[in-house]
Amino acid sequence: MEKRIFYHDTDAGGIVYYGNYLKYLEEARTEMLEKKGLSVAIFRKRGLMYVVRKCAITYRSPARYGDIIVCAAQVQKITAAQLVVDHTIQDKENKRLIVEAEVTLACLNGDFKPVSIPDDLKAQLL
Repeated sequence: MEKRIFYHDTDAGGIVYYGNYLKYLEEARTEMLEKKGLSVAIFRKRGLMYVVRKCAITYRSPARYGDIIVCAAQVQKITAAQLVVDHTIQDKENKRLIVEAEVTLACLNGDFKPVSIPDDLKAQLL
């Protein structure tokens, strides 16, 4: 997923505010799932939701106003009720690594209780 950095993404110094990277990771994850034929709507229809359980993020280099970044997401591991996704954010022009992250999502039912990821959804995630 490509994203242009706008002024509202930055702090007073023109550097992307660190918390905004979490939004970019979410957007990249959503696009990755949609490319696999999955969406939040599909999960909801099945009474499922995925919530972030853990996020480990390493900031390598700052993105700045006007940059175009490339945000990538890839499934690293699937357990019974969790999905682990690796993320990178790079500068489009020079491939400079900006962020690396590992996000663990938990599969929950409507009562916010952990449940196993259905086999057919696991197959689509791989």
